[in-house]
Amino acid sequence: MDRGRRRGAQPGAAALIWLIGYGDIAARIGRNLQATEPEIHALSRQFRQPPAGLTPHQADLDRPSSLPEPAGCVIYTAPPPPQGNSDTRVQGLLPRLGKVEVLVYLSTSGVYGDCQGAWVDETRPPAPLTARARRRLDAEHQLQAWARRSGSRLVILRVPGIYGPGRLPRERLAKGLPILDPAVAPWSNRIHADDLARACALATQHGRGIYNLSDGTPQNMSAYFLACAEHFGLSPPPQLNWTEAQQEFSPQLLSFYQESRRLDISKAKRELGYAPRYPDLASGLAQCAQTGPTVSG
Repeated sequence: MDRGRRRGAQPGAAALIWLIGYGDIAARIGRNLQATEPEIHALSRQFRQPPAGLTPHQADLDRPSSLPEPAGCVIYTAPPPPQGNSDTRVQGLLPRLGKVEVLVYLSTSGVYGDCQGAWVDETRPPAPLTARARRRLDAEHQLQAWARRSGSRLVILRVPGIYGPGRLPRERLAKGLPILDPAVAPWSNRIHADDLARACALATQHGRGIYNLSDGTPQNMSAYFLACAEHFGLSPPPQLNWTEAQQEFSPQLLSFYQESRRLDISKAKRELGYAPRYPDLASGLAQCAQTGPTVSG
């Protein structure tokens, strides 16, 4: 019996879980898995507080020599490095891996680039426009080559904008910063943080290859900001036309407005058993209100 396999485990399950890049999403994943997985390890450069019920490992993905030997089921939620077109963090981790049954990698739907509002499934060739998306695509390629060599099961989840308790733009809205006129804003996609965590747990059990994730209800980013302002009881932010936005917005915000796509999540529903608990922004924001106030920007 392979290390990490427990008696009575479901197909594709591994009792030994490693959460690489322990932050908000990894913490949610850990809480989802703690009821069924007896051994969960969390790796981070530093911990704000010890993760309850998990074994912490303080290590730096930018210093591969500091890394332990993850095995069993590896869920990789760490961001790529802030510069360049390649993911040196994934590159440094791969030689350190032990016997891995399944590796779940959180990528980005940004690898598709601008699709001019089209519905996008996993067969669409990537065409990333930004360096951060190119780094994510490089990580996907590295992991696919590793999976072919190792025979391990690899699940790549292409994730859009994440929202949820503690992940809403309250600070930006409170400052009254402008948004693009919703009439000209492009299509965008979102997923509630808890739905993403559940999808990651499902991916440890099922599936192989690439899956789009979202709540299944595309909108646009300006509609998102307006809904969040209403959620917080704040005044709607001022709206700019495209020419004005190009002068006022940061390069990062502009990059989001320069891409338009609608994610098809039927493959994740079919093969992973993914069913979003919050299938639209209204239901997700209602959950945020029940959870309590959020203060992050």
